Amino acid sequence: MNIKKNDTVIVLSGKDKGVKGKVLVAMPSENKVIVEKVNVATCHTKPRRQGETGGIVKRETPIRTCKVALYCEKCGKGVRVGYKMDGDKKTRICRKCGAEI
Repeated sequence: MNIKKNDTVIVLSGKDKGVKGKVLVAMPSENKVIVEKVNVATCHTKPRRQGETGGIVKRETPIRTCKVALYCEKCGKGVRVGYKMDGDKKTRICRKCGAEI
């Protein structure tokens, strides 16, 4: 999985198609990510402690990584990822323009 936390991604399919957002959580074992303001679900919460309020809460739910692509600022669109070795360091690059992601 080439998507990590704090990456900017764009949604490729589904009800939120075309939406850009920041990755909040990456779950490589499940091949899922949680993206900011994407796939928002309404959850009804119950007060668990005395003095705590319950109610309706909106929260982001996981989306499959095959439905998102890394967003390249230089290209302005979702791109595939290539890798380049700089000595011992491996960096991710855009396959279209060659810019570092």
